[in-house]
Amino acid sequence: MAGHELLHPARRRVLGASGLLLGGVLLPAFVPAMARADDGWQTAVLPQARQCDIASAITGQRYRIFVSIPDTPAPPQGHPVLYALDGNASFPTLALIARTAARRSKAKGQAAPVVVGIGYAGGDDYDGPARTRDYTPPSGAGMPAAEGGADRFLDFIDQELKPLVRTLAPIDTGRQALYGHSYGGLCTLHALFTRPGMFQTYLAASPSIWYRDRYVLGELAGFAKRAAALPARPSLLLTVGELEQPAAASASAESHAGVQATRRMIDAARELAATLQGMNGALERVQFHVLAQENHGSAAFPAMSRGMEFFLR
Repeated sequence: MAGHELLHPARRRVLGASGLLLGGVLLPAFVPAMARADDGWQTAVLPQARQCDIASAITGQRYRIFVSIPDTPAPPQGHPVLYALDGNASFPTLALIARTAARRSKAKGQAAPVVVGIGYAGGDDYDGPARTRDYTPPSGAGMPAAEGGADRFLDFIDQELKPLVRTLAPIDTGRQALYGHSYGGLCTLHALFTRPGMFQTYLAASPSIWYRDRYVLGELAGFAKRAAALPARPSLLLTVGELEQPAAASASAESHAGVQATRRMIDAARELAATLQGMNGALERVQFHVLAQENHGSAAFPAMSRGMEFFLR
């Protein structure tokens, strides 16, 4: 016999007005019936976005390319375009930021950008082995065999991907940016120092300057001369999270915090920004921001927002 029927008649009358007793829990009578999903569920779609898997003849890698094209008219010189590394993870956020910029383009006098996310066909947010290979610079003797492919990867962007993107929308080839976070930020710095004319704006978020004994800093030697030969100087935004560099005394050297402390994420980025600012106009603009209360992972999101604003300003 049901639990409701075992109650005293007076008690049943009270529950009849206020709810039902199920499994010892009193449910209010006014609780609406739970919504039930049917076969109408569909895959969510990101507005103004498309994707395609392509195979690179240069790297031998399959990439998943994401593209967001504004629905506003292109400026006479074409849309500015931002290329984003780790595209599986970064593209949705940057595409949303770009759509917001497009809605405000008339009020702010900024051209709506195209966003190109460069991801991997496996579909994970981050493909660790692939990004390690593609985003690390060739650093000479002792370099692990599965690393050091940044130059081939940049050739892929320049020689294969950029021409493809130009078939999709009118592009302003004089306003192109590269965004990367962590190893992607390292690749962005490598591109700036060795190919300063490949993009006009470089957005390096939490760059892994520590990689291979700070090898990327050695590439500064030829940077100023390369930049001086360009018709227009590039710009750089460096960002890092406030929580990315714990005090060295706060943990043992073998712990995660100890490793973070030895990498000096904040100090290394700040020192690099100061060095570049002192290079007598090698760069059009250099900005450095420490992002309050952000760790290495969470810093990517405000870095994307600040990076888009820096690029379009």
